[in-house]
Amino acid sequence: MVSHGAVKRIATRLLDSRADLSRPALLSAARSIAAEEDPLDAPASAVAAVDSLLGLGPLEALLADDTISDILVNGPEEIWVERRGRLERSDVRFADRDAIAAAAERVIAPLGLRLDHASPVVDARLADGSRLHAMLPPVAPDGPIMAIRRFTNAVGSLDQLHELGAISAEDLASLREAVAARHNILVCGGTGTGKTTLLNLLSAEIPAGERVVTIEDAAELLLTGHVVRLESRPSNAEGAGAVPMQRLVRHALRLRPDRIVVGEVRGAEALDMIQAMATGHSGSMSTVHAKNATEALWRLEVLAMTGESGLAPVAVRALLHNSLDLVVVMGRQGTTRLVKEVVAVGGDGLGPVA
Repeated sequence: MVSHGAVKRIATRLLDSRADLSRPALLSAARSIAAEEDPLDAPASAVAAVDSLLGLGPLEALLADDTISDILVNGPEEIWVERRGRLERSDVRFADRDAIAAAAERVIAPLGLRLDHASPVVDARLADGSRLHAMLPPVAPDGPIMAIRRFTNAVGSLDQLHELGAISAEDLASLREAVAARHNILVCGGTGTGKTTLLNLLSAEIPAGERVVTIEDAAELLLTGHVVRLESRPSNAEGAGAVPMQRLVRHALRLRPDRIVVGEVRGAEALDMIQAMATGHSGSMSTVHAKNATEALWRLEVLAMTGESGLAPVAVRALLHNSLDLVVVMGRQGTTRLVKEVVAVGGDGLGPVA
């Protein structure tokens, strides 16, 4: 394991040097300095010093591992990763608590965001599409914490999903037919059950000639063809400039979409989405956090009423049941993510898929 003291000395000398700030140039200079400061572990110390200046520090090695889906930093010496559905403790370490906060600040600064005692919570999308959530004291009383959710497109098609045993032949056929028939589909499940992965695979079944507008908090959908991507934006360091999902859904309707794909519904945009589904934008899709189909409709109904529409609950419920066609329930069995069931939605409620 590299010496944190040596890494700090190398990083300090790098900052004082005239080396170009590109990674290759810094690595070259760091190797020369490390040969003097830490001759027994020079290569590793050089890389660690450059990471401490440019990226997420020791987490860079974990981000380079495609088998890791989540990185969870509970403290300088307590870093966990989820690999293939299992949580395991990593041997990666930060030098101290300040190093965690500094790493987060480095990657969010170019986005116009801040993380300090005045703004102790931040959500951000990194350059590679990963989602970062970081918190500082006082909201995190034990010290800075960080969670990084990586999007890995490990499954390339619905057929491959079937080959892995994650969806039955009957449900596979039902979903393919639903996309072709332009049915409106809602994918639900808990955290890490594969909702976004399935949404990607379903979206890939959309005919190439159709215009699709995607709306996301963090751009994770990887669609091809005639696709227009929209991404919400949080407020900047001055508390201005936010572009919420609800506004994007409304703007999407003016972009002449054949279908609208909302990455995940979390707020008042739910009403705008189901209204779009009910008024001509058939074949649209979205996801929501819920453990079963009934809970998914309840949650969507509650979210739709969080805005200022003034609609009565019975009107929202009727609109919901007449706009959605299918609810796909995702779950986990051990470390495997799978499609648990596909449920039809109608004016009379939930039922089996015909």
